[in-house]
Amino acid sequence: MLKPIGDKIIAKALSAEEVTPSGIVLPESAQEKPLEGEVLAVGPGEQLGSGEFRPIDVKPGDKVIYGKYAGTEVKVGAQEYIVLRQDDILAIIE
Repeated sequence: MLKPIGDKIIAKALSAEEVTPSGIVLPESAQEKPLEGEVLAVGPGEQLGSGEFRPIDVKPGDKVIYGKYAGTEVKVGAQEYIVLRQDDILAIIE
């Protein structure tokens, strides 16, 4: 498993919709990049000039929405993850 540092967050992208409401199956190449993910791990937070850490607002298990071009995709073994900064997360899905 990956262990994030600083204000980084490890998430697993939730799969994009593969079938349109009218029943058309979309190939993977025609699907948009997912903008939702599930948080798997969080770092300790951003280190401030005073040496203290600003805590991260999300926790493992949260479902989040992030920016379209946010984060870095990484592959570990067969699993694909996205590494985000806290500022890349737009909202928590409740």
